[in-house]
Amino acid sequence: MAAQSKIPIPPERTLRTIVSRLTSLYVSNRTRISRAVWITLFIALANRIRHAVSEQKAASARDAAQREARRGVTSSTDSNEKDDGKPRKKVELNREFFRSLLRLLKILVPGWRSKEARLITSHTFFLVLRTLISVRVAEMDGAIVKALVKGRGKEFLKRIVWWMIIAVPATFTNSMLSYHQAELSLKYRTRLTQHIHDKYLSQLTFYGISALDDRIKNPDQLIAVDVFKFSNSLAELYSNLAKPFLDMTIYTYSLSKSVGGEGVIFMTLLVQLSANVMRALTPPFGKYVADEARLEGEFRFQHSRLIDHSEEVALYGGHTAEKDTLDKGYFTLIKHVNYILRRRFYHGFMEDFVIKYFWGALGLVLCSVPVFVKIPGQVAMNMGDRTESFVTNRRMLLSASDAFGRVMFSYREIMELAGYTSRVASLLDVMDDIQSGHFEKKLVSASSVEGNEAVLKGRGTIHESSDITFIDVPIISPNGDVLVKALSFSLKQGDHLLIVGPNGCGKSSLFRILGGLWPVYGGTVYKPPFSAIFYIPQRPYLSRGSLRQQIIYPDSLRQMRSRGVTDADLLSMLKLLGLEHLVELYDEGWDAEAEWRDVLSGGLQQRVAMARLFYHRPRYAILDECTSSVTLDTEKAMYDNAKALGITLMTVSHRRSLWKYHTHILQFDGQGNYVFTKLDADKRLQLEDEREDLEVKLRQVPELERRMAELEEARAVEVA
Repeated sequence: MAAQSKIPIPPERTLRTIVSRLTSLYVSNRTRISRAVWITLFIALANRIRHAVSEQKAASARDAAQREARRGVTSSTDSNEKDDGKPRKKVELNREFFRSLLRLLKILVPGWRSKEARLITSHTFFLVLRTLISVRVAEMDGAIVKALVKGRGKEFLKRIVWWMIIAVPATFTNSMLSYHQAELSLKYRTRLTQHIHDKYLSQLTFYGISALDDRIKNPDQLIAVDVFKFSNSLAELYSNLAKPFLDMTIYTYSLSKSVGGEGVIFMTLLVQLSANVMRALTPPFGKYVADEARLEGEFRFQHSRLIDHSEEVALYGGHTAEKDTLDKGYFTLIKHVNYILRRRFYHGFMEDFVIKYFWGALGLVLCSVPVFVKIPGQVAMNMGDRTESFVTNRRMLLSASDAFGRVMFSYREIMELAGYTSRVASLLDVMDDIQSGHFEKKLVSASSVEGNEAVLKGRGTIHESSDITFIDVPIISPNGDVLVKALSFSLKQGDHLLIVGPNGCGKSSLFRILGGLWPVYGGTVYKPPFSAIFYIPQRPYLSRGSLRQQIIYPDSLRQMRSRGVTDADLLSMLKLLGLEHLVELYDEGWDAEAEWRDVLSGGLQQRVAMARLFYHRPRYAILDECTSSVTLDTEKAMYDNAKALGITLMTVSHRRSLWKYHTHILQFDGQGNYVFTKLDADKRLQLEDEREDLEVKLRQVPELERRMAELEEARAVEVA
């Protein structure tokens, strides 16, 4: 029997047979495959969440360890890492960002019953409504095209009418979304600004930020600009994230019913893969924004310094040097901004290509599935139905793609929000540290800081008392200079103290400790409460407001009336100092407002400050060269009336005319030593006069010796 020859099977037929069998196998098990795919995705998501939680716990433990290590370091010797060339705090989407953002959200939305919570709820309602309307519009779009393809004029006109009707709630919803976003931004800024003002202007925090700590160089920039940008960015981000996620969820669900869940999942995986690649290639825009805001603040701070010290700069002729400094700050900022623009250009090119074209091509392939492939469970469609299905699916797909694109674009917005969050949170952290007594300052001590570390690490104790007592209290400047290692003295109420010594010896430092401005690094301090001590500097502060407010500052008109003080009482205080004419300077009298620092001379400002002292009548008054610009008669009126009001005076001055108003003297020598003793003004004046007479005679000794030598020489010549 002859062997039968085998006929070769073409490869195309074999491949077609394999595809046919696989298709039949898939169709028969489509339900099971769909369930397996959804379960797999759910398990992957749960596993990813579990890993994220584990990472958060590990990061929390690391942060706790770092905080403990940080607190173990002396706060006063910590250097500022922003301006000394060390690495700055990295801005990224990590646990620190979410912790800071959550802290700020608790401030912005204090509770579910707050106005902000109600506004967010309303905003969410309109976001959901807008998505549902968009789905309905997509379906109407397909129905309109179907009627057009089939040539049904009445149905076409009917669909157009319904299209115009649904435009009314759609446009109203869009307007409400814009309104809610703007209102949320305003509410956020109001809440955050009020919270910062409460902390910044309490417990002398504003002074500590500028004088005792150098981590925040420009708090005005943070409060006025960065808070606004943060609030606006957060309000925009909620709308830019919530609506796209809603769109993707609803559109994906609608598409899965039309083209199959497997196709949607397959496309989602491709999109996710490309999104991960894009994310890996995305520059750190959050860090860029934070650096830009910092450079903006430094540039603005340089201008404010020029305004504050304009007279000194003008007298030195330093306009050229200041211009160089401002130009350097500006061009540093512009260089950074140009760098960001270039990075955004390349990143935007990549995003547009992937999101608009690559994902669009995938979407067209997905929409074509019902046209070329029969989906199990669907009835056969004619030409009009396929057209309607394609248009509807494409409309929903474009919306879903646009939503996913907005989510991807929002990553850059999130990074920018991270930059603003970092700056605002850093301000809150620094204010908390200052209120708890923790300071970080770059020391520029004139002497070696190493020998002072033991003193700088310590903290003394403060007790409230009617008298003032210092027991072994070191006087230290914020820069680390130990001015006096251990100061001890006691001053009872009614004992008036005169403090003298060279510049930089610790006179003003002592007053700052009494006023609670500087920390006590050791020893024990007994002092009255802050409200019982009133301070008058050489150049008094005159606030913005009326003439009355200059006298009663920092009290308000209501507080003045609660004291039982009237304008007539204020006028009597002015008469004691020869200032009654100020009320007649303007027609408004006491209510006249002006820039009083420019209107009043230095002597008048000092007299106004003394009138302010008479109004408040504290137990203790610190007078720091406050009579340097007034006559002796005015000085006598100031001190006599202050003592008559029962005010205990503590004066820094070298004017001999003030000795008679004090009972004790604290004299620093500028070398870390001091003398505290009773002051006998008459005896001290006699000794001072005698010392000056002797100094005059001593200065004459060289001249007398020279004359004596001349006489001896002349006598010798005469004898010869």
